[in-house]
Amino acid sequence: MILFAWAMPVAVIAAPFAAFVMDARTGKQIYSQNADTRLHPASLTKMMTLYMAFNAIERGQVRLDSKFLVSSHAASQPPSRLGLKPGQRIELRYLIRAAAVKSANDAATVIGEGLAGSEAKFAAQMTQMARALGMNGTQFRNANGLTASGHYSTARDMTTLGRRLFYDFPQYYSIFSRRSADAGIATVSSTNKRFLDSYEGADGIKTGYTRAAGFNLTASAKRGSKRIVATVLGGTSTAHRNAVMAELLDAGFGKAPTRVREVKPAPPQLMVEKKVRRTVQVARSQPEASPAQVQLASSGRPVARASTVAVVTPAAISAAVSRAQASAPAASRQSGETLSASTRPSRKPNSARVTAAAAPAAESAASTRPETRPEEGDATAETATALPSSARPAPAPRNDKSASLDAPSQAGSPSLFVQAVQPQPDNSMALLSSPAPEQRSETIILTSLDPEAGAPAEATEIVTRDGSGGRNWGVSLGLFRSQNEAEQLLLRTALQESASLDSALSRVANTRRGFEANFVGMTKETAELACNRLVARQQSCTVIGP
Repeated sequence: MILFAWAMPVAVIAAPFAAFVMDARTGKQIYSQNADTRLHPASLTKMMTLYMAFNAIERGQVRLDSKFLVSSHAASQPPSRLGLKPGQRIELRYLIRAAAVKSANDAATVIGEGLAGSEAKFAAQMTQMARALGMNGTQFRNANGLTASGHYSTARDMTTLGRRLFYDFPQYYSIFSRRSADAGIATVSSTNKRFLDSYEGADGIKTGYTRAAGFNLTASAKRGSKRIVATVLGGTSTAHRNAVMAELLDAGFGKAPTRVREVKPAPPQLMVEKKVRRTVQVARSQPEASPAQVQLASSGRPVARASTVAVVTPAAISAAVSRAQASAPAASRQSGETLSASTRPSRKPNSARVTAAAAPAAESAASTRPETRPEEGDATAETATALPSSARPAPAPRNDKSASLDAPSQAGSPSLFVQAVQPQPDNSMALLSSPAPEQRSETIILTSLDPEAGAPAEATEIVTRDGSGGRNWGVSLGLFRSQNEAEQLLLRTALQESASLDSALSRVANTRRGFEANFVGMTKETAELACNRLVARQQSCTVIGP
């Protein structure tokens, strides 16, 4: 008897599943499954936290021996954590090691607060950087990846970020292959040690787990001239996640060409704004002020007030306004040049760069955001990602030992105590209004094998396509004793027959006779074609339909 394909009960699985495989040399897609579905990234978030830290070091904003203050909020983060205490000061090098190797939540939060002044501002900057890197399906709410409303990413975006870490910061990339590291107050072990030890050529990058996300991994491996980067989201266990990752990387090495022209990613282009507040200074020593006595103040310092108050005539005000309008274009050009100079990118190869751009679109976007007023007496408010210039230490010389993540700290070396730094107004870093992914279902997972089709932005639950248009057919690959065995067969089959199964959904049905491996959501013609191709491969296959 032929069963209605998606009316049968389905197996319980940890979270919606997604995967993406990329040739790291070119950035080209090799395999995709639900790659644009917005899911919980868990600690894969820390890849962006570390990217931002490496960027800040290369720009001279901080040094590896800069000391960051641990807040009560950071110290209270749940495990995994390094064990930091409120009021403690710790070098950035140790925070990086703890976040990258142990996946310490407290260390990641301290990095974010130290670089931006607060975790919320840092998350906004992370989201802005994600956009600059082309990660359009990602939004961050914190620095460590703990489940939060509006915090999500995709398998495609995390793979993109993994590739950027390798190419943009090769001088720091080796931290992701460390099995252990000295984190200052403790020696920490890698959460990715099992995969690094078991898969030939693996050299990173980051694991992640929460109950809502399942078991996640972004991995990179090199064999010969080939380098493959891949991401798995929603694994059911560490072993399952690692097994799927091994299958994906194997398929990637098998499909990637041996000789190909390497295409390195371009530096990220970040939009920043510079707002200039001008004040009208009125001479107060004459009973009636003349137009010449009403002028625009070009300095950020206010003029001291006189003891008497002048009477300002309407003619004087009109004249002042006219001169202000006439001088605005020149002043704008001057302020734009100043901003470009202050944010000139580092000349070091492969380091991230920030390009300032004053565009009408940025001004339009800023008009919809709440205005942040600068401190009284300040003439400008710069919405860049850097700390105030007064708080920046001098960049370390390139041959300085402090430029290495593994180098011990220098006794008596200058340190930055990041404690009460007031961050610049951050209007260009506003969080997007996209909703958070829903908590995972405890009873259902349906996955898409369509490389181009993404799930709706509002949902993390991957649902079956509508049955209209004749897509109520499928194929069954048989019954299996375990869910894992059925899942592995579906994954291998999808990789081998991606052309004929392009529009299908994979699903494991938990029946009384065992776990049935199915592809559903197909037309009758595509189901018959797929079955014929699978039978030719000596694979058992049955067409199922309404």
